[in-house]
Amino acid sequence: MASQVATLIAQELNISVHQTSNTISLLDDGATIPFISRYRKEATGGLDEVAIQSIEQRLRYYHELEKRRATILKTIEAQDKLTPELAASINACWDATALEDIYLPYKPKRKTRAEAARQLGLEPLADAIMRQDMRDNLHKLAAPFVGDKVADVQAAIAGAQDIIAERTSEDAQIRNILRRSFRREAKLKSHFIKGKEIEGRNYENYYDYSQPLQRVSSHQLLAIRRGEKEGFLRVSVDVDDDRALDNICRQVVRNRSEAAAVVEKAIEDGYKRLLKPSIETEFAAQSKARADEEAINLFAQNVRQLLFAPPLSRKRIMAIDPGMRTGCKIVCLDEQGNMLYHDVIYPVAPHYDIEGATATLTRLVKKYDIQAFALGNGTGSRETERFLKRLQLPHKIELHVVNESGASIYSASKAAREEFPNEDVTVRGAVSIGRRLLDPLAELVKIDPKSIGVGQYQHDVDQNKLKDALQFTVESCVNQVGVNLNTASKELLTYVAGLGSSLAQNIVAYRAEHGDFTSRRQLMDVPKMGVKTFTQAAGFLRVPESVNPLDNSAVHPERYALVEHMAKDCGCSVADLINDKSLRERINLRQYVSDEVGEPTLVDIMRELEKPGRDPRQGVQQVEFDENVSDIKDLHEGMVLNGIVTNITQFGAFVDVGVHKEGLVHISQLAEKRVVDATKVVKIGQIVRVRVLSVDIDRKRIALSMKGIVEK
Repeated sequence: MASQVATLIAQELNISVHQTSNTISLLDDGATIPFISRYRKEATGGLDEVAIQSIEQRLRYYHELEKRRATILKTIEAQDKLTPELAASINACWDATALEDIYLPYKPKRKTRAEAARQLGLEPLADAIMRQDMRDNLHKLAAPFVGDKVADVQAAIAGAQDIIAERTSEDAQIRNILRRSFRREAKLKSHFIKGKEIEGRNYENYYDYSQPLQRVSSHQLLAIRRGEKEGFLRVSVDVDDDRALDNICRQVVRNRSEAAAVVEKAIEDGYKRLLKPSIETEFAAQSKARADEEAINLFAQNVRQLLFAPPLSRKRIMAIDPGMRTGCKIVCLDEQGNMLYHDVIYPVAPHYDIEGATATLTRLVKKYDIQAFALGNGTGSRETERFLKRLQLPHKIELHVVNESGASIYSASKAAREEFPNEDVTVRGAVSIGRRLLDPLAELVKIDPKSIGVGQYQHDVDQNKLKDALQFTVESCVNQVGVNLNTASKELLTYVAGLGSSLAQNIVAYRAEHGDFTSRRQLMDVPKMGVKTFTQAAGFLRVPESVNPLDNSAVHPERYALVEHMAKDCGCSVADLINDKSLRERINLRQYVSDEVGEPTLVDIMRELEKPGRDPRQGVQQVEFDENVSDIKDLHEGMVLNGIVTNITQFGAFVDVGVHKEGLVHISQLAEKRVVDATKVVKIGQIVRVRVLSVDIDRKRIALSMKGIVEK
């Protein structure tokens, strides 16, 4: 069975059976996706994380199918209806929909009209009618079934017709005929519910909507389904009933006999009452699942880009959470993000205190040797930015505007309360803003990805699938960058391959009690850290303070001996091998190939020795907003502005131009050429030049374009 599953997955994903089987074995053995993709390339043939995740998802699908198959076999056997042929058919089925079609006639149901007819003993009459014999007289066929519980011939025929209606609606071949009709011509239709027109104005585009289901985009379908859920829209997935019925009848109705007329009538009844609603529900669910998948994939891409935002790193930061009525909360952070001091200043209306704010900032900049400002982009941001730019400070300080979406979520979280039990939410929020500049990945992992502020309809999609996708995305980012074992928070450590929440907490507790780790091997002293977990996690953890330079690299401890062997052959130390390119160039990798270590691993090792612990993230860019624009009222058609991409959807990209309300660059306005996928043109955090197309102040909508703009 396992080999059959591996073969099926290999065919579906166009991957060799050898690669698939080896990957499945590693997954079954408890290996994590980051570990497999990074350290088991020989076994997988170099499959990346996405391919390994796809194998894992299909493997999960087939495991669930196996459980369902066992339940179905057991249920039918309990009914004493499991024939060898039926069992063989069930065991040979590897498609969930087809399996349910086989099971449908045997599936326990609530009392139906057909079941009531069977209890009256009318099933033999239904069988006789289904033969559609031209010589049969319906009256004579039905007469023997009339009795105490069946009033007359008409009642007998009606009961038999109910049985035929249910039987045909559960026939796998007939269901597939209707499925083909739905695939070819199904339309998604929506209409407003009377009396809700004004209240549901957000859905006015869908008040009288009809579109081939295949052409409905995921964001449109999710919007329509949300409107339906909120009670503003009535939605259906429809086909041409006459044509669909004709296709079915051609397969079942054999002639123009009296019995055939009853069969045709039964098919029509079963179609309207049972078959079509069932297939409509199926296609509605399938289209929703596809829309969910597209939205989730896009959301995951956005989150990945946000997590991979470049860190400022190793600078002392003053974070400023702007405010007008309550003032600006400021915090001073050291190079590791530890809070040194916090205060409040009032540089903007309505509580102007320019002198006090200037004196406070000048003093703190000098006292804590501040090198960069991290200014949140909330209310009062542009006014505060102008104040900061006018300051006469002892030395030049970088000014970075930071997207603060989700900072308030973090500031009220358990993690924030544990770290700053004596500070209020405003201080915690400001700290989060500063740390986002210092290291976005390390800070954003503390926040539920749904609250980060990117994505599309994330609350309308399958929440379990969304959770899995985001878990995979965050784990991928964390392990690709690597984690400093001595500075990482519990939340960041949780995402390291193999660790999880409990071990992450144990590591933090051990560090607090014993001081900084001095080697990777010291991890084995952490309570509940086993060899298997150490193997999964160690390569993604960095110990800069270690005597062994490999502890601050992505070289796995299981390959330390190999690197030491290379160094010995070169007549030098491991540190010399890292620092001297000429020594590395003397190494012939082929002489180190073995049954356990192949060329892919050796290439990775050499790349890591070249730049140990390298960070794949790029350097920080600064966006300069137009100083004359700070409110939506300052915008007018034709203006060309700097902006930063904050979110990407199927229909375009949202860009912050510094007015507290993102503008939309519709997908048709992203480039001169036709754009199908916005992520191929722009990225989260990218600085762009945009032209204002229109401004709707009442609805707070800004339309932007990136077409025909010459970059500065």
